[in-house]
Parts: sequence; C-alpha cells; structure tokens
Amino acid sequence: MSDQELFYLLALLKVEGVGDVTAKKLLVNCGNAEAVFKAKNAQIAAIDGVGTSLLKYLKDKSIFEKANQELEFIKKNNINVSFFQDENYPDRLKHCFDAPVLLFSGGNIDLKNKKIISIVGTRQITSYGTEFCRKLIEDLIPLDPVIVSGFAYGVDIIAHQFAMDYNLQTIGVLAHGLNQIYPKNHKKYMAKMEYNGGFLTEFWSTSNPDRENFVKRNRIVAGISEATIVIESADKGGSLITANMANDYNRDVFAVPGRVTDRYSQGCNDLIKTQKANVLTSAADLIYVLNWDIQSKPKAIQKQLFIDLEPDEQKIYDFLLKNGKELLDIIALECDLPIFKISGTLLNMELKGIIRPLPGKVFEAV
Repeated sequence: MSDQELFYLLALLKVEGVGDVTAKKLLVNCGNAEAVFKAKNAQIAAIDGVGTSLLKYLKDKSIFEKANQELEFIKKNNINVSFFQDENYPDRLKHCFDAPVLLFSGGNIDLKNKKIISIVGTRQITSYGTEFCRKLIEDLIPLDPVIVSGFAYGVDIIAHQFAMDYNLQTIGVLAHGLNQIYPKNHKKYMAKMEYNGGFLTEFWSTSNPDRENFVKRNRIVAGISEATIVIESADKGGSLITANMANDYNRDVFAVPGRVTDRYSQGCNDLIKTQKANVLTSAADLIYVLNWDIQSKPKAIQKQLFIDLEPDEQKIYDFLLKNGKELLDIIALECDLPIFKISGTLLNMELKGIIRPLPGKVFEAV
C-alpha cells in the first residue's frame, strides 16, 4: 500500500460518523478512500445506510492533519499496516462484517497456514486455571498453534507466557495504540512477545486504553481465531463477551468446567450449560472437535520401534490390542485411570502414532 493510499484511508477513518462498517460501504461504492473524498454529494447520499448526514463531516479539513500525523508515526516506527482487502490481513477476520478496516502490528507475526486459537478468562486466575492453561498449551506443541489473547492480567498474560515458554507464536491484541503498553507492568514481556509473535491493534497512537476500547478489542480476539477458549470466568466479565462474539462469528467456543461453588468457574459452567461452549477437559477435546490433523506433524513411528512407552501408555496400548476399538470411558475404567489423566495420555500416544481416534471418542491401536 502506498503512503497516499494509507493517508486517505486514515483520513476516512477519522471522519465523524464513519466506523468500520460504514467505511467499507463507502470504499466498495467509490472504489478507494481518495475517491470517497472526491465523490459528488449525490453519490455519497445514495449509498444505503449512509445518507446525507455524513456529507458535512467529509469536508472537515482537520481530519487530513490528523491522518498525516498518524502516517508519520507509522513510518517512523516501522509499523506494519494491513488493509482488510489485502492478502496479509488475517483470513478469518476478513469474514467478520465489523472487522477493522486497518490493523496495525509490530513484531514477527505470521498467520499463514497456521492453527490459531484465542485463550481468554478472568484477571483473577487461580492455580487450577494456571495449571490447566499450561498443560493445554504444552499438549498442543506438536500442532504449532498461534496463541492469541489480550495481554491483560490473569489468564491473558499466563497464556502468552506459556506460549513463549514452549516457543509458540503468540499475539497480544491491544486496546490502545502501539506507542504504549497496558498494563505498564507487562512492559517487561514486550521484547520476548515481539520475538515470538507480536502485537496487533486497530487503535491509533492517539488512543488510550479506555474502557470501551477493550470491548472493541475483544471482537478481534474472537474473529481472528478458529476457536476461543475460556479458561476461567466469573458470571460476568470480558471473556464472556468475547465468547458471545465468537459464537456470533460462528466460531467454536470451549470452556473449562469447574466446581459449581467456585466463583471463577461460574461463567464457564454457564456457557456449557446454555450450550454456548463445548466442554474442554484436555487438548484432545479441542483437537477432536476442530478435526485438526495431527498425523501430519510428527511422523508416525512403526509400533515395533516403541520400546520405551510410559507405564500408563503401555497399559492402554495392551488393552486396545487385546480388545480392539473402545470408548474413552471404558478405557479409563478398565485401565484404572482417571479421565483427566487418560485424555492427555491418549493424546501423547496418538502423536506417537500407536493409536488413532475414531468418531464418538473411540480409540483403537494402530
């Protein structure tokens, strides 16, 4: 995109009354942003949902000064800019009707041919939520997913940290411009975040982390990924807003169940109860529902080469060899293993190529 094209796009987005939906209507009808400002009044007024109310604001010369200032900031700081019609714009986000016209990013973000999941939840994450998040991300390592979150306290930063610990790409979606970081305590993570992925925002350098910006930010978190995972949440909170947005975008939503007496499991339990989210007890649940192909990752090793199976893996493998196809619950019962433990064990065995999953949470030895 040329500087001139970007300048007029920035100017268009500064016109009072022009949001992302209206801007797209104007661009489609006029061809490009510069043409919007040169179009006749009758052409603008005839666009469905626009009308005459916008005409006077298109004449405001101050928007060009603001656009020029932002353009200078972008150039000076080597900010990457993605236009919603460009190839480098996130694929899934393109299909959201209210997706940002422009996205600004920094770091080493690469979303091409990637599995992308968003992980959200309470800012008051418990030890239960922390350990679940760690195990989930660890078990997903062979699939090399991109972990998206909002860089806030609690679940967000925990998800980013575990992704970085396991050398996975992670993206923080910000509710402000790229000239600052919020919360300030998280500045210490910036360099590593940019090395392992980076930051993404629709907000200008003149934007502050105002309350309403976080809700707007959440639609990017929900729209950019294949699935949104709620680790922990009270009965109200931003993560539930994100989950509802993901449902509106026809994305898969997962929630980690918890005890009915635990405050920060109430939101997750309610999502599951109202069928707004799939139950997530392990990485295997996610892989199964999303139908991710894990066979294409680590090459399957022939069974006879496996001489160092873990004791639980050996027990399960021997059981399946003897009994053939069997339900997960039956495997757990007959092998005397708890469900929460057997799910992860089955995933590891699947990655080793010695068992394979079948529809209905049935497994068989290969």
